[in-house]
Parts: sequence; C-alpha cells; structure tokens
Amino acid sequence: MSSDQRPQDLNIAQTGKWLYGDTVFLPVDIIALDYDFWYEIGKADDQLEPDETPQQMGSDGYLYYVRFRRAGHLEAPTWVDSGGYVCIQDAMTYAESRVPTCIHWSGMASRG
Repeated sequence: MSSDQRPQDLNIAQTGKWLYGDTVFLPVDIIALDYDFWYEIGKADDQLEPDETPQQMGSDGYLYYVRFRRAGHLEAPTWVDSGGYVCIQDAMTYAESRVPTCIHWSGMASRG
C-alpha cells in the first residue's frame, strides 16, 4: 500500500445495502484495488513470510474487497473486511454470506 495513496486511488466498484434488525439499512461496498491489500499490510508491518508473494490480480488488473465498516467512505487510506477476490461477483457472494438478510446491490459505482 503506497504511503502516498490519494483519494482518487480508491475505486468503489459496487454499492449495496442490507437490512439490520428489521429497522435500519446499513451500507456495504466492493472496492477495486490494483494491489494486494493484505500483502501490503504485512509488508509494512514486516510480517511477511520469507517466500510470501502478493495475490495475483484478476484479468482486469484488480482485486476486489468487501467493506462494511468503511462502506461509502471515499477517502484513502481505507480498511477492508475481506480477502481479495479476482472477480467482483466472488466478492459480492462473500459479502452476501456475511449478513443475515439480502443485500440490495445498486449497480456499478465510481471507478477511477
């Protein structure tokens, strides 16, 4: 993760909301990063295994990560709530497995 990461570096690829406690909708989003978030965290903390390498990017050059706690926040740096997925659909499936109700996806959000 680059220490000079700028807000425009944060790509929100998908947004959604899910119903919590039958009373309030909470946000969720999927961000697209062109680096392995968890590898860079380990590298910054000097916690990588000697032979550890970053996860391969998807065919579009991104890894997709789920965010619940920071969903909707556009500023970088950020924090993610999942591992990296090479396709957005896999990240969406993971997000759906983490909440007790259906996620209503809004479609593609900001890219770039």
